[in-house]
Amino acid sequence: MSEPQKTLKIEELTQRVSVLKEQKSGIDAEAREWAEKRNKLNEQFKSLRSEILELKNERDKLNERVKDLKNQRNEMKTKIREKIDEIMKLNQEIMALAKKKPSRSLQTLQKEFESIEWKIQTISLSLQEEKELVERVKQLVAQLNIHKKLDQLNQKSLDIQAELKDLKTKSKLHHEKLIEIAQKSQETHEKMMGKIDEAKKLKTEADNLHKLFVQEREKARPVQDEIVEISNEIRRLRDEIRKKEDKEKKKSEDALREKLEKQAREKLRRGEKLTWEEFQLLAEKGMQAQD
Repeated sequence: MSEPQKTLKIEELTQRVSVLKEQKSGIDAEAREWAEKRNKLNEQFKSLRSEILELKNERDKLNERVKDLKNQRNEMKTKIREKIDEIMKLNQEIMALAKKKPSRSLQTLQKEFESIEWKIQTISLSLQEEKELVERVKQLVAQLNIHKKLDQLNQKSLDIQAELKDLKTKSKLHHEKLIEIAQKSQETHEKMMGKIDEAKKLKTEADNLHKLFVQEREKARPVQDEIVEISNEIRRLRDEIRKKEDKEKKKSEDALREKLEKQAREKLRRGEKLTWEEFQLLAEKGMQAQD
């Protein structure tokens, strides 16, 4: 291939590289656009993942609270059953003791008891009279004890009923709180699942955009390979032209040098004065001959 042909070829190849670079630039721009969209979705995905983690932690804390409230409610149910059992046992005792309850009131019996005690302590009594009064006191004490025992049992029953009422109130409040927190936990869980679905969609969309990005990069690869191949060919042709030019330049320089050397030798034979350049040229020639 002649030098003009090589020069023309370089121009053609340079134009082809320019077209290919423009083509690759378009592909790269498309790839960057897909990458930017993908990165934006990935950032949204990361943000959603952070929200999901916060919601999960909140839900887990609420579930733990629900668990604690259930345990407390169960403990209260146990205590309520125990109080009900106590009341039932007391009622049985009260009913059994009520059958033995004297017909006379506590006040009447107490008044008689005090009156007999006063007689024993203040009046001189015969042995028989004192014995009868002591026996009567024993009877009164037994009857009074029944009244007192019944009063104690009734009071205890009232106290336990008050405790039972308080426990039922607390149990109801615990149950209401449990329902409230359980509902909040469910709402938080549903919100979290909604975020998870949203995150899945974002991830799928981001993955699709990444595939498009990779496809664009793959489209750019053969274009870049061709650019490199053509650039290497241009470089090779330019090297050939430069080498040819260097060779021709050297040939021209050698011819000129030989001509100047010949002229210097002729001047030297004629006895003419040499210029510094002619003298240096012959000196170099002599050194080269010695070498």
